[in-house]
Amino acid sequence: PRPLSPPPPRPSHSHCAELKMAVSRFQIAANKKTALMKQQMREIAKLLDEKPQPKEEKARIRAEALIREDNTVEAYEILQLECELVFERIKLITSMKECPEDLKSCIATLIWSSDRVDIPELQEIRKQFRYKYGKKFEEACLNNVGGVLNERVVAKLSVQPPSAYLVQTYLEKIADEFEVDWKPAIKLGAEDLSAPMVAPVGYSVQVAPGTGLAPAGVPPPSNSGDGFGDDDMGSAGGGSGGDGGGGVSVAAASRGTSTLDDIPSAPAVPPSGKYDYIPSATAVPMPMAPAAAPAPAASAFDLEEPDIFIPAAPGQGGGSSKGATGGASVGGKSTGLDSNNTDDRDDGSNGGGGSSYDDLAARFSQLKK
Repeated sequence: PRPLSPPPPRPSHSHCAELKMAVSRFQIAANKKTALMKQQMREIAKLLDEKPQPKEEKARIRAEALIREDNTVEAYEILQLECELVFERIKLITSMKECPEDLKSCIATLIWSSDRVDIPELQEIRKQFRYKYGKKFEEACLNNVGGVLNERVVAKLSVQPPSAYLVQTYLEKIADEFEVDWKPAIKLGAEDLSAPMVAPVGYSVQVAPGTGLAPAGVPPPSNSGDGFGDDDMGSAGGGSGGDGGGGVSVAAASRGTSTLDDIPSAPAVPPSGKYDYIPSATAVPMPMAPAAAPAPAASAFDLEEPDIFIPAAPGQGGGSSKGATGGASVGGKSTGLDSNNTDDRDDGSNGGGGSSYDDLAARFSQLKK
């Protein structure tokens, strides 16, 4: 005989209990998050009311987290309604082999959101539907085949950050609710309304917040204006001109295609106003040494004869009256050379009379011996 097909699984008490527990869990989680969100709103209001300068950037980050929690609570409310609908139609689901068309969106949304919310009961409900409809049905629900998922739940549980316009709207509503006199420091343009919030740059951070010893009137550092921000990066050598006279631009450096034209050159004139506090020194040229007077050219025929001292021959002295007092005598004859008189005289008045050339030659030859 032909075997009979097994009857479809009937809803067990545990299946119904998981749905009821999921409804209660959603309600408890939503109430808990709502209470925490009220506390977060008060903290954001305190940040906007901070003196002397509101901490706007931190408030924006807190507002983004607040929006995400608000979206989660909204998704919890929708999922709670879907769990209640499935619980009320559990008998219809049990009696049919295939998933009813009017319940495909609810069941698919519960299966898809089981990994995205902190509700453990949804995991058990997902297992029950996998056992009944198979793994292919589960994979189709996770991949949103046919677009059967609840679009609102998918949008609220998305990982995409909220738009900057929504963040600023939340901040304005919080400021109005807690009576905080606050206006945004940065006005959003038309192109920034739909884009996510930009990363913080620190314009709302107070200078020297730890000690509070910052001078009065000192603005916090920013990306524009004086200092070493984007303006200095562009002017000091941004490739587009400016005070720096060219240089490697940020875009060229990021592309890695800098050329010889991008090499920064020294500015001819430093930018005025930015570096006035740096002391400068004025170079004073040193005086030139006076030129030395040129030496007179020596003539070959204008040389003075040096005085030559001829000592007396040893063992010979005295036939002259000045031989003992400084005169030199050779063979009893005076040489005519007195140590006290350096002038050459031919008249023979100095010494013991005149001397001829033959006498001098004889004296030289005597000295050579």
